[in-house]
Amino acid sequence: MRSVRARAAAGATVVVAVALIGAGIAVLLVLRANLTDQAGLQAEVAAREVAGQLALDVPYGRLDLPDEEEHPVQVTDEDGRLVAASKGLEAVSGTGTDRVTPNASQAPGSSGSGDGTDDDGSGDRHGGDDDRDDDANTPGRGEVSTGDPDFNNGTATVDGDTAAYRFAAVSATTSTGVTLTVHAGAPLATEQKAVGSVRAAMLIGLPVMLLVVAAVTWLVTRRALRPVEGIRAEMAAITASEDLSRRVPEPGSRDEIARLARTTNATLTALEASAGRQRRFVADASHELRSPIASLRTQLEVGAAHPELLDLPGAVTDTVRLQALAADLLLLARLDAGERPGNTRVDLGALVHEEVSQRTGDRIPVAMSVPESGALEVVGARGQLARVIGNLLDNAERHAESSVAVSVLTDRGSVVVTVTDDGAGVPESERERVFERFVRLDDARSRDEGGAGLGLAIARDVAQRHGGTLTVTRAAEGGACFALRLPGPESSPCGD
Repeated sequence: MRSVRARAAAGATVVVAVALIGAGIAVLLVLRANLTDQAGLQAEVAAREVAGQLALDVPYGRLDLPDEEEHPVQVTDEDGRLVAASKGLEAVSGTGTDRVTPNASQAPGSSGSGDGTDDDGSGDRHGGDDDRDDDANTPGRGEVSTGDPDFNNGTATVDGDTAAYRFAAVSATTSTGVTLTVHAGAPLATEQKAVGSVRAAMLIGLPVMLLVVAAVTWLVTRRALRPVEGIRAEMAAITASEDLSRRVPEPGSRDEIARLARTTNATLTALEASAGRQRRFVADASHELRSPIASLRTQLEVGAAHPELLDLPGAVTDTVRLQALAADLLLLARLDAGERPGNTRVDLGALVHEEVSQRTGDRIPVAMSVPESGALEVVGARGQLARVIGNLLDNAERHAESSVAVSVLTDRGSVVVTVTDDGAGVPESERERVFERFVRLDDARSRDEGGAGLGLAIARDVAQRHGGTLTVTRAAEGGACFALRLPGPESSPCGD
């Protein structure tokens, strides 16, 4: 089953089938037990009526036995011999004996205690009054067992018809001490008919119900998964067309499928933005590389044709620009690939001293403010952090009028490096845009004087991968103030 609808329908059908079968079996067992108990109660009542007569010493031949079809009766003595039985009883099982004809020595009409009749032959041993309606346990009379009777299931054949019965066995003791057992039955036809009817109804209704469950589950699942099919189809179309501007349909519900559609669209938006950045990056990189390569080629071609006209310093300058640009592009590629910074402990104060001391060709000297001691260490890649400081100083040198300053301090457990200049500064509306790749706010500046627009982008990427931030505000001198915080929440010690 490759379809979710089919698996859901099959699963629901199996679960409902197991539940219904279990419930049906339980209902049948309870119904059968209740009806069997009712039959047993009827058999017990019939047996106690006959036992009451025996306790009153009624002769076997004069016992008032119930209808043999409703309640077949057997009476046995202590030795298990049949002494009385229903007249129409032809066969029986499940009682104390399978005999249906009383023994000759205990023929109907005898008392079971040896006599059975009084002097006038009336059969009343107590003076002619029939006291059968009196309590069987009256002193001087016999007794009927008050304990729970024994129950058994069996069959009885009455007038040629065999049926199932529930038999109850009740003991009775005559006034002469003779113990007799009365076996009376109650038909189980009602129980069998009811159980059979319920079983037939279940066998007919169960498949119908399972078909209904399967159909409803199929339809509900199909309706629920319809938006998923729409999402799948649109994603397939997007993949085929490579058009990341398309979006999957979002259902109006607030369920998991709607959240899936919204998440998918958010992913497509991020992919579209990433693809756009990649295309712009390639275009901008090609544009930036074309100028120095073209210039270098021109100089080399001129030098090849006219060696005396070769501008060797210019060629070296273009080569250095190409090398720097290639290094920037390579670092950005590594950062985009998810390169993690190292775990080296770096002293930012010492790193700033080292970077400033190597800048011997700057047009404006860099003023440093670094404490001689303090917790200025951070964890990261020394080379990448040096690149950040160098890029910030390069940016300040390009825009400063007369001063560039760098300072290192601690603030709320973080190490903060600030680089300020007294140039034109960065307009507030452009303070995030300057960190985008290949962005230069001074478009009128020539490429020879300006950079490729990658320095600040690299600096922020490195800062973020070190768990820090890089922000720009307005310096007290009126220029730009770049603050590198490693690590900690975004905070700037510069002015507003």
